[in-house]
Parts: sequence; C-alpha cells; structure tokens
Amino acid sequence: MPLPLGVRVFNRVGGALRAAGLPLVRLDEATLLARARRATGLEDFGDEWFRAPLRALLDSYEREAALTTLGRVVARADLTRLLENRLRITAAHAQHAEIAAAPIRRPLFVVGLPRTGTSILHELLAQDPENRVPMSWEVMHPHPPPERATYASDPRIAAVDAHLAGVDRLLPGFKAMHPMGAELPQECVALTAHDFASMVFTTTHYLPSYQAWLDAADLRPVYASHRRQLQYLQWRCPADRWALKSPGHLWALDALLAEYPDACIVQTHRDPLKVIASLTNLIATLRSMASDHIDRVVIGAEWTARLADGLRRATAVRDHWPAGTPEPFDMQFHALLGDEVAMVRRIYAHFGWTLSEVAAERMRRFLAANPRDKHGAHRYTLADAGLDPVAERARYAAYVARFGVAEERG
Repeated sequence: MPLPLGVRVFNRVGGALRAAGLPLVRLDEATLLARARRATGLEDFGDEWFRAPLRALLDSYEREAALTTLGRVVARADLTRLLENRLRITAAHAQHAEIAAAPIRRPLFVVGLPRTGTSILHELLAQDPENRVPMSWEVMHPHPPPERATYASDPRIAAVDAHLAGVDRLLPGFKAMHPMGAELPQECVALTAHDFASMVFTTTHYLPSYQAWLDAADLRPVYASHRRQLQYLQWRCPADRWALKSPGHLWALDALLAEYPDACIVQTHRDPLKVIASLTNLIATLRSMASDHIDRVVIGAEWTARLADGLRRATAVRDHWPAGTPEPFDMQFHALLGDEVAMVRRIYAHFGWTLSEVAAERMRRFLAANPRDKHGAHRYTLADAGLDPVAERARYAAYVARFGVAEERG
C-alpha cells in the first residue's frame, strides 16, 4: 500500500534537494551526539562500547538503506531519542548508586523466532500482577523514571499512543500483523537499541553491513546495559519478577546467560516456513515507511538465512546448557493457541511458580478483548518471499527434528 500523497511529495522534494547537494537531514555521529547533549544538558553517554555499532549503523544507513527523506527524519529522531535516553539513564546511575544495587532475580525470557506466539504470550504474562513487563511508553521515554503511584496515568502513555496512531496512519495494515499500544509490553530489542546493537534496525531497514558487524560482535556489554536499564525502570516502580521477550535473544543466548545465569527461558517453536512467509510480509511493510526500494524476494532470502543462523546459535547453547541454569521450557505455537491460559499455567509449573486465579481471570479477559484478527487478517504466502518450499524444508530440517516442530498445512 503506498504512503499518503503528502509524504510521497515530501520525499520527492527532499530527494531532489539531496541530489542537488543540499542534505536536509544529517545522520553523522558528531551531529547526533551534539543534538542529544544539547537536549539534555548532559555529557556522559556511559560505556563507550556503543560507538562502534552506532558508526556501523550510520554507515549502513547512508550506503545501503536507500532512505527517503521521511526515512532520514524518522531515523534522526529515533537515534537522537536513544542517545538522550542513554545520557539520562547514565546520569541517574551515577547519582544514585542504589539503582544498580537492586537485584534482578530469575527473570523470565520468552525467546523464539518471530511470529511464533512470543507477543501474545508476553501480553498474557503482563496481565499477572506478580510480573513486571517493560511497557512501550516507559521504554520509549524512560525519563523521568516511572513511579508506581502514577504508572497507569503517566502522561507519556497518551503521548506514545498519539505517536503510534501516526504510524498507523502511514502503515494502516501493520496493526493486523503486530498490535501496537503504549500500554502493551515492549520487547527487549527496544532496550538493546540503546546500545545500537539490536535486530530492530535490520527489521525496519536493509542494512547488510551493519548486520554483519553485529553478527560478529561480543554482545555481553549489551546485556550488561540491558540489566542497568531494567534496574532503572524498577527503581521507583519495583519488580517482583521481570517477564521479558525478544526473538533477538536467539542470536545471543550465550551473552544473555552470562549476564542472567538464573534466567528462566521459554523458547517458542513454529513451522519455520510459516514464520518466514509471515515475517517477509511484515518486514516489507515496515521498511516501506523509510524506503521506496522494497523487494520481498531480497527480504525472504536475507531473513531465512538469518533465522536459520539464529536457530543454529541458540541450539548450540541449548546443547551445552550451563549447570545451575533452569532448564528451558519449549512451547509449540499450536499448543499455545489450543488453550493460552493453560499454557501459561504449564510454564509457571515448570519453573516452580503458581498462576493465581486473579491473574488467570485477567488473562481470560485480555484474550476476550483482543481476539486474533482484531485488526484484520494478516495474509501471506511463501511464494511472495520467492522461496522454494523443498529447499526451505531442508534448511530447517535439523531444527524441526531437534524440537519436534509440526509442519503447518495451508
């Protein structure tokens, strides 16, 4: 679906000016750092590790992403926001040693390929008062730190919902693929984005050289930062138990466990051919907001290789599971859809927790209010991704056999 006429005109005018040597939106490191410093009055960005992935990202934006003018505007706003958040969280830690002293015990991480039920499971976990999930509004704008007394009425909720409504107007079909809302739980890619080491960037843009850099990086500093961000968010709004999720953890399960050796891992599983068909359509839709050069066949080839690599990396960690770390729980997508609350109960029992009736009832109400296809049906085929089913079955054969993943028909 094309972008609105006004946006297309804006992109054409901006593109013409850039071609004439008049760049309207600068995306260089020095300019972005200066903008963030001016906005906050702060200087210390914390651990300097973030500069290498930021530089790789900016280089890839300029050489490979084929950004439109709107794409450049959105990228600048997002990167500046992330840098401002870094400055403010770093300052809070420097001024309040008690933030880092607060423990994070037995966090629950939902990991698995995209489109395998990770989001609905995370949304259900968010209904349990004993769980603390990072909400979209507080991750997007974590300053000032959220307060327990005003957590449900914070003005940032309305501001983020207004922002997401703007995204919905630009990409009206996206909600059918992935619901958005300030008070829906946010996944960890939005936390790791503060270190510019996140799959969120390659989901929304074509960035092969950045992704190659990320694939080769030691991500332990990113998970140390992840912990600091959780500690900041729970500082004035405490957490009994964090419930977190991201497909991105598949590529870095070893780094996650190095930082959280007591993590409770739920790995979700679904027929990979269904996953890649759905994901290709979602990524094509997302990338269309920032670029006019969208090729589903390129996306399909890029992402099926990436997903297979993530599964390979995660399975290697699973095959040599660290002693003392709770055994993971494997959840099949079709089993979740059969009875979602029963699945949560099984997960809790696996880790020695009890699902209260209050939490179970809240989950049932959430499901009733948010049926599948609430925002329309998400339709996709493997053919749209230009992929051969026989070759793809062979690509994922070891994973399917290892975890007993059922083939989906239709």
